[in-house]
Order: sequence, then C-alpha cells, then structure tokens
Amino acid sequence: MKLYLDPGHGGSDPGAGGNGLKEKDITLDIALRIRSILTNDYENAVVRLSRTTDVYKSLSQRTNDANSWGADYFLSIHCNAFNGSARGYEDYIYSGLSGSSTTAKYQKIIHAEVIKVNQLIDRGRKSANFHVLRESTMPALLTENGFIDHGHDGSLMKSSSWRQKVAQGHVNGLAKAFSLKRKQGDSGTIYKIIAGSFKSKENADERATFLHSKGIESFVYAATISGERWYRVQAGAFANRDNAEQRLAKVKQAGIKDAFITVEGEP
Repeated sequence: MKLYLDPGHGGSDPGAGGNGLKEKDITLDIALRIRSILTNDYENAVVRLSRTTDVYKSLSQRTNDANSWGADYFLSIHCNAFNGSARGYEDYIYSGLSGSSTTAKYQKIIHAEVIKVNQLIDRGRKSANFHVLRESTMPALLTENGFIDHGHDGSLMKSSSWRQKVAQGHVNGLAKAFSLKRKQGDSGTIYKIIAGSFKSKENADERATFLHSKGIESFVYAATISGERWYRVQAGAFANRDNAEQRLAKVKQAGIKDAFITVEGEP
C-alpha cells in the first residue's frame, strides 16, 4: 500500500493557532509518527510525505505529487479552530462522492479507530469540497484532530504521548482498511533508540526539534529513572535489532554521539 501523507500547512502558512501552538507543527509531528509506526510495524507499507520539515507547499504541489507517484491513498492531517468555543474530532471526504463509495468505506473504518484513542468529542464523518480531496486521483481523507484554540483540545495537543496515540489511531484504521499485515517481531522484543535524557523538558524538546530538522522522527516522553523524573527523546522503536542499529547509526551521524538502544520485552 502506497500512502501519501500530507501534514497540513507549513513554512509561511502556519495554519490555525491557539494555546501557544501552531497547526503546522502539530500536523507534522503526527504525520512523522504515522510514517514511523507504519514503516516499522507493517509489511508492504510505503509512505511518502508532502513535507518532512517546516516548509511551504501549495495545495496543487501536494496533489500533483501524490497523483504522479501513484499513491493508493491520500491522508491529510489537520487541526481545527473556532474562536475557542468548539472542540472535538471530525474528518472529511470529497463532497462529490456517495456514502457507498470506497472512499466513504475507508473513512468509516479510520474514523472509528481514531475516535477510540484520541480522547476527543466525536463530531462525525463529513464531506467537503477541499482541494486535496477533490484533486487527488486516489481515495482521500482529511482529518481534523481537535480544536487548537480550545482549552481541552489544545492541552492534549501539547502532549507527545497524545500525539503518539493519535498517530497510532490513524495507523490502526489504515491497517484495517487496507488489510495490512504486521511484521513478525522477535518474541515481543522492542528495541528503542534513546537520543537523549534531560531534566528539562525544554531541552528535550530542542533535541527532538533538531532531530526532525535532520529528517529523523522523534518524540519526548517522561520517564522515572532512579526515582527522578527525566524527559527522554525516543528516535524510533523496532522489532528487529538490525533496523534499530541502522537508526542508531543515523542518529549518531546527525551528531548525537551519546544515543543508545534500550531493549524491552526480552524473553
């Protein structure tokens, strides 16, 4: 399955804003996590992103790229805003399609999986005449992952663990819609690449931002180590040790010489 993944906005177009957040940053973070989960955990999943950094891409550039690549599915990631008074999750397919279309069937499956995990009010499955939905030649979905200017939704968006859950929800839906098979792991063992541990969350966020600038997806999570709270930067998790070693080498080449691998679930 060839997935064209489109983090909304970027560069000079920040998208919606609120609670100290910019839509372009949230959408890119979620999209990179979706790519990481899909390519690490599933067979025959190829992912292409409209952008992997904070750059501007026109709507036509996005759909033209997806169409020429021959994607099987177009997934656009967004956040909403409405004067701080609205909240919740909704998604859209092209308004020119019927409710019995393949695109609508995929929407129903993915919507159900995202709602299971995102802790947001369900605003329903909708349709619209958005460019990326209309001009893409493959089935397409645009997801609005909460209202960035609402207190509840915005506070969730600030959490890296929440963004990871949202990414996982999208992947769960894609896996069901396209009957993707999980890769065979090694007895449940997971190899995680740790690209830094910090007492300061700001320092951890800076490290994650640096890695993103190098094209390496990562996220920050809180961990209790020897009774103290630390913020760790994780730059990948793999069921295969060789794949983990390759990612570790890439992280070290980017300048993070003290990165290392942790092993969880060893028999």
